[in-house]
Amino acid sequence: MTVTAPTALRVSRVLLEHNDDPSTLGTATPRLSWAVETGDPGWQQQAYEIGFTPAGGEEQVARVESAEQLLVPWPLEPLTSRAGGTVTIRAYGPDGAVAESEPLSIGVGLLEASDWQARFVGPAGQGLEDPAPIVFTTAEIAGEITSARLYVTALGWYRFAINGTRVGDEELAPGWTAYHGRLRYQSFDVTELLTSGENRFQAVLGNGWFRGQMSWDMHRAHYGDKLALLAQLEITKADGSTQVIKSDETWQSCASGILADDFYDGQRTDLSIPLDPAGKEAKSVELVEWDLDTLFAPYGPPIRVVETLPVKEIITSPSGKTIIDFGQNLVGWVRLKTRGEAGAEVIIRHAEVLEHGELGVRPLRKAKATDSYLLSGGDDVCEPLFTFHGFRYAEVSGVADLDPSRVEAVAISSDLRRTGTWASSHDQLNQLHQNVVWGMRGNFLDVPTDCPQRDERLGWTGDIQVFSPTASYLFHTGGFLSNWLADLAVDQWEDGSVPSVIPNVLGETHNGAAAAAWGDAAAVVPTVLWQRFADRDLVATQFPSMKAWVDKLISLATEDGLWLGGFQYGDWLDPTAPPENAAKAQVSPDVVATAHLIRSAALVADAAELLGKDDEAKHYRGVSERSRQSFIDEFVTGSGRVLGDCQTAYAMALVWDFLPEDRRDHAGRRLADLVERADFKVSTGFVGTPLILDALELAGRPDLAWKMITATENPSWLYPVTMGATTIWERWDSMLPDGTINPGQMTSFNHYAFGAVADWMHRRLAGLAPAEPGYRKIIIAPIVPIVPDGLDWCEASYDSGYGPITVRWQRSGDAVELTATIPPGVTADVRLPDGAEHQVSHGDHAWTAVPKTKEEA
Repeated sequence: MTVTAPTALRVSRVLLEHNDDPSTLGTATPRLSWAVETGDPGWQQQAYEIGFTPAGGEEQVARVESAEQLLVPWPLEPLTSRAGGTVTIRAYGPDGAVAESEPLSIGVGLLEASDWQARFVGPAGQGLEDPAPIVFTTAEIAGEITSARLYVTALGWYRFAINGTRVGDEELAPGWTAYHGRLRYQSFDVTELLTSGENRFQAVLGNGWFRGQMSWDMHRAHYGDKLALLAQLEITKADGSTQVIKSDETWQSCASGILADDFYDGQRTDLSIPLDPAGKEAKSVELVEWDLDTLFAPYGPPIRVVETLPVKEIITSPSGKTIIDFGQNLVGWVRLKTRGEAGAEVIIRHAEVLEHGELGVRPLRKAKATDSYLLSGGDDVCEPLFTFHGFRYAEVSGVADLDPSRVEAVAISSDLRRTGTWASSHDQLNQLHQNVVWGMRGNFLDVPTDCPQRDERLGWTGDIQVFSPTASYLFHTGGFLSNWLADLAVDQWEDGSVPSVIPNVLGETHNGAAAAAWGDAAAVVPTVLWQRFADRDLVATQFPSMKAWVDKLISLATEDGLWLGGFQYGDWLDPTAPPENAAKAQVSPDVVATAHLIRSAALVADAAELLGKDDEAKHYRGVSERSRQSFIDEFVTGSGRVLGDCQTAYAMALVWDFLPEDRRDHAGRRLADLVERADFKVSTGFVGTPLILDALELAGRPDLAWKMITATENPSWLYPVTMGATTIWERWDSMLPDGTINPGQMTSFNHYAFGAVADWMHRRLAGLAPAEPGYRKIIIAPIVPIVPDGLDWCEASYDSGYGPITVRWQRSGDAVELTATIPPGVTADVRLPDGAEHQVSHGDHAWTAVPKTKEEA
């Protein structure tokens, strides 16, 4: 083994809470995290100092004797609304050597409802079918401006401008939360946009999630029927005076050229009417009542444009339609530049796939996914403001001789920082992983949605429950998912039931009021965030929600702890389920339900132990153990065969450790037999898919796990890849081998749930697995297939809170060369393919090993 190390000694990154933008913190006591770089392989942090220098003041310093680096408590006096300054971190080693950060500018938002002088205003007498309104005002600003900050949000979506210049780069702001309990606001430094004298302020308002159509029932105005803006501009001048410009009843309104907007149906725009109130008939506004106590600052990044894609190909369909192929299934819209006769109409229709050469729109169900534009007669840009689509293909009409250089696809997503990568010598697996990334990117649109294209696009709890480990490796999801969990707690019913979608727009009558694997997101997702980001406070915040969910399950269970009967999704989308009944799986819903009761009760017990709640830990541990024993008695034979005798049944029992030791071997052998008999095809739905490959390893058959993930016949992970998929599909066979779309009423080509397998690819194929919260300790133990089958090397990297971790292995003759880079603060247990084990700390490491043969293993 050889060891080298980097040469710098410095604090390389400081993070406040989970937000990469510390300019508008929503707490008076922000937690801090930092990474250290050092050239000393023996260096360890012994203590740290946090220094805060308020604007125009002296540095305040607190020293703490601790090796902690992640989400450490704010040790100084609490900050106040609008506080600003810089933070500096100093980490001390045992010899007194100090690693210091560059000063980081921070700012605090408006922490109290009383900080708001502005009021929500919207057009007087507005109707649901009216064009998107503009609310606006002008104001005189006298004197030299030294700083100005705009605090703004809306009921609906907004686009704010000052003196004709757009403020910020956020899309679909303020995003989607459980509006009745939580409404996010944004904050912008707008100093450079202001001028002495008269200034113009305006915002265009769109329906968005607040007032647009929601769910397959297409009902409108779920949260309210009045669009409104809340804006407060606070200006500081050179003479020390301040001026506040705020939305109130003196503002005015007018109609825009956005004639209709809806995120299911699309946007219709008259481009001859500019998005400016100049020259339009001004009308009055009205105050719209809203509880200002619901306002909060962002937990994580906003939705932004994350990429633009050029045209891959322009196709003429069999019916003569002009269709653009962008080569990638994405979420966003088309930007098209054109010039035509005034009043002429350009129509753009969207779809994820082609069927028989035409746009495949049946999976959209009732969503029209159509943008239309009435041209101005000059140079026009056809681009919507208040909608989004899931698509790869766009059918364009109304443009003669379409120039591909004047068209692009605009991809949007919550602008999460990418943290995890994965690559290998296996092209199909690389494409599978890329499909997972694009599927997450398109569906992480302020909430973790199930799909981005049809009349749904909802935050289904079951999807994120299974996908959260993968998501939290690929991107920094700490703030994003913490925000979603806060909405879950708001929308959770008094009896502890968890709605199937969060935010809940399906109502109390929806069947999935207490459905296994869906509601269990209340217990699972906080646990994942603890494991991946060491966020203990998040567990404490969510603990009442976690406990309430399990208490609900206890109330539904039999006296001996079995959860039987009632509505269940079960192992949703088991590949054997008929197209019209996705819940008809091989495994009994009672087995799935009881398994999740066992697991969630254990997770609540773990959370209680973490939080020092010993009595509750004992209680929920007892609940879990009682249900586990009843599971064995009711569903497991004396030899170890599990009711249902299918992949998912054994995967749950093995991975979640339900079986007595004397029955595990038989269960493992039976699982291996089932997989071999299926020719390594997948036979799992939402519940079993994240578990099946780990279960095969626990059964002592990693060779079968490798054969399963590289199978290409339907159903398999690589079957969609062979069909040209660029995202993960909802069904294993969303498109049939003959190129026709699955006949089921419910099918989508961008659903991330089955992409949960990427977590196994990260942990096992590459060998980079967390072993302690926040990756403070990791396990490096890659599976190296005995028969290469195209896998000659594999690598993964993860940008942890401590710094970047990388692992790579490659074949060299009969040997395998393994390298790893580990940042300070992290230790690793290394298990080589020849069985040797090592414990290492930070630095660059390299090993060579000759893997065991199948017989030796």
